[in-house]
Amino acid sequence: MMKFNIRGSKLEVTDAIKNYIEEKIGKLNKYFENSNDITANVLIRTSGVNQKVEVTIPIKGAILRAEDANKDLYAAIDLVLEKLERQIRKNKTRMHKNIKENISIFVDFELADDEEVEENIVKRKTIETKPMNEEEAILQMNLLGHDFFVFKNVDTNDVSVVYKRKDQQYGIINVK
Repeated sequence: MMKFNIRGSKLEVTDAIKNYIEEKIGKLNKYFENSNDITANVLIRTSGVNQKVEVTIPIKGAILRAEDANKDLYAAIDLVLEKLERQIRKNKTRMHKNIKENISIFVDFELADDEEVEENIVKRKTIETKPMNEEEAILQMNLLGHDFFVFKNVDTNDVSVVYKRKDQQYGIINVK
């Protein structure tokens, strides 16, 4: 059985909530050969009138992650479970191949005929990274109307990616 690390931010995690999470997210055990080595990290917090649930499950070769918000906490948990199962089904082949190289932990499960997923790279781009600071990169990203922008960070001398988060804030990824 999968282990759970359940935390609440501005919210008390009652036994009822904990049991519901373990029951629902525990359904993912069927996708793993050895779920005893897997820990699901669950964060529950309030966001305005909504209850937000974030689930992160680090596994060998990949990280499963989903989040959702709903006025009803139990509905948000159900939605997160659906997203995680969809991720596993959609990326089954790719994840199985990557993980198999690192000692497979997934059991072999079949997609229904209507769930066949075709993966094609439809576009490739080569870009020249211009040295700039983070503020200029954010400005360039916004001018282009993109959700991310790759640039050479003059402060760290790294290739960096600035991206817009769901909360409308910005994040930076530095590539070493």
